Amino acid sequence: MLLLALDTATPAVTVALHDGTGILAESRQVDARRHGELLLPAVDRVLGEAGRKLDEVSEIVVGVGPGPYTGLRVGLVTAATFGAVLDVPVHGLCTLDGLAYASGLTEPFVVATDARRKEVYWARYADARTRLTEPAVDRPADIAEQVAGVPAVGAGALLYDTVFTGVRREGPEHQSAAALAALAAEKLAAGEELLPPRPLYLRRPDAQVPANYKVVTPK
Repeated sequence: MLLLALDTATPAVTVALHDGTGILAESRQVDARRHGELLLPAVDRVLGEAGRKLDEVSEIVVGVGPGPYTGLRVGLVTAATFGAVLDVPVHGLCTLDGLAYASGLTEPFVVATDARRKEVYWARYADARTRLTEPAVDRPADIAEQVAGVPAVGAGALLYDTVFTGVRREGPEHQSAAALAALAAEKLAAGEELLPPRPLYLRRPDAQVPANYKVVTPK
């Protein structure tokens, strides 16, 4: 196995290469406005550091979100393109699951990322590998009773630490493709089915057709 993992669902543009035994190389740059600019150079850099070529990749895993539309689609389109060109499987994994796996926590906790618009994407976990709830998007104040005092990791928990009062500041803040790759390799080795590489948006995009849009045709 030579698994290429990438994720652009958070401000981190992150890529990693896993050979089925361990991580060969990883890149992570945090810049919410440059996903498209940074992703392909990161892939080249990771392959170069590992001394491998793109045509050696046998499987691809991509973070499917939840995440903002613009950043998330960069990773998904890139993964789909690589998969088509290389004729290799493309798998999806929930971005929150990668953060949870990176935490290494063995007790119940929550993961929360910044969803903008004063909201968070979040989910509950029994441990670093076991998600208990479907990912959701909410205003922190609306879930305060559910998350108060519960161990929490992620940029959303750090941003709203008056609500996520159990936030672990030493925990992962943004996604790590190394954690995503390690989790995917573990699941694939165990014969577990991964997600299809389709985006998990959870809400409608900002750009919409105006409600009172009037179509004008020439006479």
